[in-house]
Formats: sequence, C-alpha cells, structure tokens
Amino acid sequence: MDMENRSVIVTGGASGIGRATALLFARNGARVFVGDVDAIRGAELAAQAAKDALRIEYLPLELTDPASITAFADAVHTRTDRADALVNAAGWDRSQPFMDNPPELWDRLIAINLMGAVRLTRAVLPPMIAAGQGKIVNIASDAGRVGSMGETVYAAAKGGLIAFTKSLAREMARHRINVNCVCPGPTDTPLFHAQAERLKEALTRAIPFRRIAAPEEIAEAVMFFAGPRSDYITGQVLSVSGGLTMTD
Repeated sequence: MDMENRSVIVTGGASGIGRATALLFARNGARVFVGDVDAIRGAELAAQAAKDALRIEYLPLELTDPASITAFADAVHTRTDRADALVNAAGWDRSQPFMDNPPELWDRLIAINLMGAVRLTRAVLPPMIAAGQGKIVNIASDAGRVGSMGETVYAAAKGGLIAFTKSLAREMARHRINVNCVCPGPTDTPLFHAQAERLKEALTRAIPFRRIAAPEEIAEAVMFFAGPRSDYITGQVLSVSGGLTMTD
C-alpha cells in the first residue's frame, strides 16, 4: 500500500475532509496523528479506528494558540522520529459580507487558515530536513484561487496558503521535501452545511457535475501528493472542484 508504515500528521482530522483523509491514509497502512480542537470527535475517530485495527491517534491541537501547536508537534515527535507527511487540512470559515465583518473575525480566519499551517509546518520541518525527505500537503480552497463572495478574508487566507506552498516548495526542494496544495471546491462537510440553503443550492447548480464533492474524493488527491507517486511533483496547486473553476 502507498502509505505503508509511514507516519502522517493530519490537522482538522476529527471531521470533514481531514477525517476522510486520516481514514484513507490509515487504511493504506499509515500511522496517523490527528490534531484537532474538537476533542469529542477526535476521540470518537480514534475509537472507531481502534475497532477497525487502524493506527490513528488523536492529539489536541488549537491552531490559534502557538503554545498548543508547539505541544502538538512535540507530542508527535516523542512518538515517532519524524512525520513522513504533514497534511494541513484544518480550516474554518463564516460567510458574511466583508463590510459586516468584525475585525476579530479577520484575526480568527487568518490564524486558523493561514498562520496555523505556517506555524505547524515550521515545527514539523526540522526532522524532515535532517532526513532529507518528506511531504507537505496544504489544503486551501478554490476561494483562494478565484475569490468568493461573502468569504473575502477567508479567500485571502487561503490565497496566502497557496503562495506559502509555492514559496516553501522552492526552499525545501534542496532537502527533497515536496510541498503541494489541494484546492477543494464545495464539499460535503459540516462547514458547507452551515451555509444558507439557497447558497448551497446555487453552488451545486454551478458545478458542471451538478453535485458537491464527497470528502473522500478530496482525500484521494491529498494521498496522491503525500505518497510516492508524486515524488517528482512540487509547488503545484490542484483544484478538485467538479469543474467549477476549470476556466480560471
């Protein structure tokens, strides 16, 4: 199996795309460390994995708190020498017109969707660099590629994550560390279902396939970038959106 005996970190792994990714990796032989602020869902995932003889361990992680990020990385490194792959899947959004945004919303959007990934990546990289190998997969959003009404600062944060991916890929190439990015379109996650019904219907109609993605479909793209089949690919951004943004 592609991920046999590899150690993988998946943030936001208690639900949505992160959960689907953690399960897919574990079913393909990986040892997975899930970091998430949702302790209840994280524990439920770990319990389910244990029943299915899958190696998934939940560890608490609050991406808005630098101390929590450091503690999480330290906890992983006490369990394994290094992560073979890091998947920055955690994300958060609140749909609202930009002019109605309170500044504290901007701070939270940027802290979770951009700076959390930046800080955790920095904490996880040293053992990868020492080993001369590793895979980093950032999950951004097509909002960061083409913009999205009602998600202006979220789109800015995800656009920043795309730029972070490309720049880090250039710096890490000398260490044989691949850095790539997956940009989902509308996906069947708790975040999507929190949107207004008319918005969900409009998004579904706009997708050429006339349906939203299943989290497992995004996870397959993530595993491609995290596994050996992408060893000669770095600095790339892959849209997984059912054709929604194919012309942009």
